[in-house]
Amino acid sequence: MDAAGSTSSACANTSGAAAQPDFKQPDLYINRQLSLLEFNARVLEQARDPSVPLLERLRFLCISSTNLDEFFEIRVAGLKQVFELGSTQTDADNRTPQEVLRAISARAHELVDLQYKVLNGELTPALAEQNIRFIRRGDWTDAQRQWVRQYFEDSLLPMLSPLGLDPAHPFPRILNKSLNFIISLDGKDAFGRNSGMAVVQAPRALPRLIRLPGELADGEHEFVFLSSVIHACVDDLFPGMEVQGCYQFRVTRNSDLYVDEEEVDDLLVAMEGELQSRRYGDAVRLEVAANCPDKLARFLLDEFELEEDDLYQVDGPVNLNRLMAVVDGTDRPDLIFPGFTPGIPSAVARSSSIFKLLRSRDVLLHHPFQSFAPVIDFLRQSAKDPNVLAIKQTLYRTGPDSAIVDALVSAARAGKEVMVVIELRARFDEEANIKLANRLQDAGAHVVYGVVGHKTHAKMVLVVRREEQGLRNYVHLGTGNYHSRTARLYTDYGLLTSDPAFGADLHRIFQQLTSLGKVSRLNKLLESPFTLHDGLLRMIEEEAAHAEAGRGGRIIIKVNSLVEPRFIQALYAASCAGVSIDLIVRGMCCLRPGVAGISDNIRVRSIIGRFLEHTRVYHFNNAGEPRTYLSSADCMERNYFRRVETAFPICDPEIHAQVLEDLENYLKDTAQAWLMRDDGTYRRAVTADDEEAFSSQGALLERWAERA
Repeated sequence: MDAAGSTSSACANTSGAAAQPDFKQPDLYINRQLSLLEFNARVLEQARDPSVPLLERLRFLCISSTNLDEFFEIRVAGLKQVFELGSTQTDADNRTPQEVLRAISARAHELVDLQYKVLNGELTPALAEQNIRFIRRGDWTDAQRQWVRQYFEDSLLPMLSPLGLDPAHPFPRILNKSLNFIISLDGKDAFGRNSGMAVVQAPRALPRLIRLPGELADGEHEFVFLSSVIHACVDDLFPGMEVQGCYQFRVTRNSDLYVDEEEVDDLLVAMEGELQSRRYGDAVRLEVAANCPDKLARFLLDEFELEEDDLYQVDGPVNLNRLMAVVDGTDRPDLIFPGFTPGIPSAVARSSSIFKLLRSRDVLLHHPFQSFAPVIDFLRQSAKDPNVLAIKQTLYRTGPDSAIVDALVSAARAGKEVMVVIELRARFDEEANIKLANRLQDAGAHVVYGVVGHKTHAKMVLVVRREEQGLRNYVHLGTGNYHSRTARLYTDYGLLTSDPAFGADLHRIFQQLTSLGKVSRLNKLLESPFTLHDGLLRMIEEEAAHAEAGRGGRIIIKVNSLVEPRFIQALYAASCAGVSIDLIVRGMCCLRPGVAGISDNIRVRSIIGRFLEHTRVYHFNNAGEPRTYLSSADCMERNYFRRVETAFPICDPEIHAQVLEDLENYLKDTAQAWLMRDDGTYRRAVTADDEEAFSSQGALLERWAERA
């Protein structure tokens, strides 16, 4: 539907004068946490999709489990803290924390039940047909049972420490997301004690899935669960006593870190201290085996100070993510996505010097369809080139054994000026980033931790090179992290350029991050927390003005999340002005599309496919003189006001056309697209009976990559 140039009649009153709808009405906003749960529901649906290869379906099930873990560790934990403090603060939808927690519990219970129905009713039978089996205790042969007993005695028993519960042995500290068992016992031990209960903790070093030896299996891919082994042999842990029941459980804890940056002298030291406390934060969720008696479940809830709504009874392993070992350890290429080799732009492949190439043209890379290697080569050439004087870079996530970090270390050891802004507070990568900071400092690089109160989330590299005409800046700007592994899994853009205006802007931004001073005026880039939010709002308003003047109006925005209220209000106003708006939002979206008189001209879709959609693009038609920005920032308060982010324009006409073609591909996707309704639910895009489903990611693979 192209609504450009038309104005909804509901946006005008009967006298013909323009009415101003109230864009702040709570019912115009979807709760952000519930929207995030719906994203996870779409991920889980990939595990049910028969068009997805079987082991990839199992991978999606594991991802949905990991996503839900993080949702509880961060989102639910934060809401519980707010509620316990007595706060009544609300988001734009005006729900109280208590109301949101109740709604989360209801929806999360539905999702967890569905996860285990998918595992037990769909994936396990399908895997068995492919000779990949999970052998349950009741189906073990005598030979398998004997082998399991020997495995338990040799590999498990020496590592297990059963803990009887009595006044001298209080309930133990339970590690976040660890596998544990609550045991009900009868009889007295050697000291005459009979507490009736014990806890067994499974060490994290133990595999949760154990492959049976080939001689005991019908194929090479038969597994038993660690929980089944412990269940079968738990009597050995309590000699002379009768085990009446053994039930697995897992507790999820608050894993958000808090550091009062105004009160610490050294952020790195403070973060190191907080990392230890993450393992034992306040409990927020309890998972127990479905057959666990109510009495024991209630006992565990009391120990963890949780309520009935926090209890999840599951029909299978309490940590589905551990099934990823089957995906990674099973050599069945016919059951995974076809392999491919990321493409390299021909100009890059032909050029022996990245600097020579960038003096003549810009280069845009679209990962993972195109290789991340040119970015690594850019840093490696910079480290080796005697004419390169300085390298400045931000690092948010890099992963272990990073070639990017190796290049920075090499450059520092070669005597170049290397300055790195490392974000120590990158969630769940804090420990890795602390090690990274220490390694770079040991090599002689200057390391800073950004700005107090603002995470440094911008992705940028500035290389200063001495040339005949003087010093020249070379730049890389991206929408994703400098992480080789995620560059193979996430869709992201990276721009390489020697545009002097870009280089001057990055120089000013790095000065802000490392020194003191006023906000510098930038040439082309938008930067949060200073100009990004206002700049985007201004472009939305200008698009609305074009539409009202009869020049048409068109906005396409592709982001991971859309929640910031003022941004949503600006889009509502643009819709009323007649601007045609397409939003491609992978995860949270608080805007309601298709509301009569408010968002008639707005469509929202989510792409869930083989790769995690991570590119952020803001496109405005601007009366035929289009403006398109790529960015590290999503449409969220934190990105606009509490982070250092950048948005950079695409100036090269050929590259601009490429980005627009990519956006149009996403808008015509009928294979992996989900269309949002005005109530916040989603339906899959459909094709006509005589049409073949179109996959945007598949089209990009065909365009850029080489099939293996």
